Amino acid sequence: MAYLNVEFIQNLIAEIQSSRINTSEELEVFRLKYLSKKGLIAQLFEDFKNVSGEKKKELGKPLNELKKLAEKIFDDAKNSIAAASLAENKGEDYTRPAGLLPVGSRHPVSQMIEEIVEIFSRIGFSVMDGPEIEDDWHNFTALNFPPEHPARDMQDTFFVTKNPDIALRTHTSNVQVRAMESMKPPIRILAPGRVYRNEAISARSHCFFHQIEGLYIDKKVSFADLKQTLLYFTESFFGKSNIRMRPSYFPFTEPSAEVDVYWGMNNEVDYRITKGTGWLEILGCGMVDPNVLKACGIDPEVYSGFAFGIGIERIAMNRYQIPDIRMLSENDMRFLKQF
Repeated sequence: MAYLNVEFIQNLIAEIQSSRINTSEELEVFRLKYLSKKGLIAQLFEDFKNVSGEKKKELGKPLNELKKLAEKIFDDAKNSIAAASLAENKGEDYTRPAGLLPVGSRHPVSQMIEEIVEIFSRIGFSVMDGPEIEDDWHNFTALNFPPEHPARDMQDTFFVTKNPDIALRTHTSNVQVRAMESMKPPIRILAPGRVYRNEAISARSHCFFHQIEGLYIDKKVSFADLKQTLLYFTESFFGKSNIRMRPSYFPFTEPSAEVDVYWGMNNEVDYRITKGTGWLEILGCGMVDPNVLKACGIDPEVYSGFAFGIGIERIAMNRYQIPDIRMLSENDMRFLKQF
């Protein structure tokens, strides 16, 4: 500590003022010698803690001047070296803002799901999710598809394992089963998601696609409630209020129906998508079969309900006049940028 005096500090100030720093290497040497945690200035301030009160008054001011000078010399040299480096690199300014990144957009299938969910949420439906790899009970048996029943042939399935049967779900109805098992009526849910069926891939069908299924269970739910709900949906989504319900068959609903919306035939595109009839099929629906309610622990003598299912890709293809369903899953940026 004997060297900690005003003369020693003044000599260091003179030494620093005479420093010549022209390269990054010389800058680092200067930093290590004077400004690092183990450098001279840090050591002087450490020793300064142990000097007497009178001595501190004498040494404090020149010691602070030494530190500020060293920091200024270091910063000036650092900026000068950086400027010289930019000049050598043909004037490239690496501090300028980067170029704008391309802005993404929602996939047309995602747009359809969000719009449909928003419409049904206005009348009390909430979204529920479930597994895409499902057991036989939730995908088939609880939905009135007994083992070996011919109705299972309606959905050719991708099985993951046998005994027990585990498969990729063929519809989001498995979410409806899980809702009825875990919730007490009234139940009002939507189940959007991806489903899988072992089908030939073509312009109109794929081995995977997206669905939204809806379920409403409560006391005294009638077919009139189902029709009014779907009429509300078609008016909100398509802007069309003319629908028809054709008798159909689904194992899990009775009675069952296919729902068509009157699309019209104003041009050749309308003629093609409606096959010359003016009517476009948009979904399947029906009253929940009492056997399904029983299987899920709900008393069919007290409660009734309806269910419906919408294929999202078909809706998106009609909305945006997409000619081939495969375009929705090929991840071609030239196609997706249009949305």
